[in-house]
Amino acid sequence: MQLVGYEPSGRGSALLVSDGGSVESIPLEPGETLSYALGSRRCAGTIDDGEHVSCDRSRAPYCEYHSSTWVCARCTGSCLKPEMDCYQEHAVYVAAFAPDTFKVGVTKSRRLETRLREQGADRTAHVHTVSNGRIARELEAEIADWLVDRVRTGSKVASLADTVDESAWEAVLAEFDVIDRFDLEYGFALENRPVRETIASGTVRGVKGRLLVLETGGTTYAVDMRDLVGYEIEEGATSRNLQSSLGSFG
Repeated sequence: MQLVGYEPSGRGSALLVSDGGSVESIPLEPGETLSYALGSRRCAGTIDDGEHVSCDRSRAPYCEYHSSTWVCARCTGSCLKPEMDCYQEHAVYVAAFAPDTFKVGVTKSRRLETRLREQGADRTAHVHTVSNGRIARELEAEIADWLVDRVRTGSKVASLADTVDESAWEAVLAEFDVIDRFDLEYGFALENRPVRETIASGTVRGVKGRLLVLETGGTTYAVDMRDLVGYEIEEGATSRNLQSSLGSFG
């Protein structure tokens, strides 16, 4: 059985697995117990119309034949496609990651809240609505001169047990005519920063964006689900020696 993908917190969190052909979901509801040991890792292949097409190449999570770069992610307003096709209404947003990292981004308006949850933002504000993606990317590029346009996984892990700096957040929003605000909840809270690990065993505390939070042996771990993609898995807890948090010795 290979772990071939994941659904982040915006779409009903789950790990996607396959032993060839059909794809099954392992739900990541709080309180559920995962008990999978990680084996070898290779390219996760691709999922086409709900069916998994496997790949034996060693590069993970995807080989050069199954890696894809979404060209729109690199757009700053000058279309990189042969013909522009992003004519749907787009939203420009600002997202807060505790305590004081603030990111600008764009998405199709109909996917706004879903996209925010996929990223694992703590707070967000919808600051512009425009008629197409090109205009949205131009605005994003301008705002990115003073706000970041990406947040690394390490910073997101650090934010899991923190809260947003309210005064800094309000200072950022004072620069915009805010259309709407979202105070996002993920159904769990942590007292201490989790240890970053790559495991698939433990009790699910919750999912925030693509971060899966597991508790095992008295320690809470944060797992970037992308780091799991491509692994062969089998039932049974991990046999690796894991780093423990200081709180587990209390």
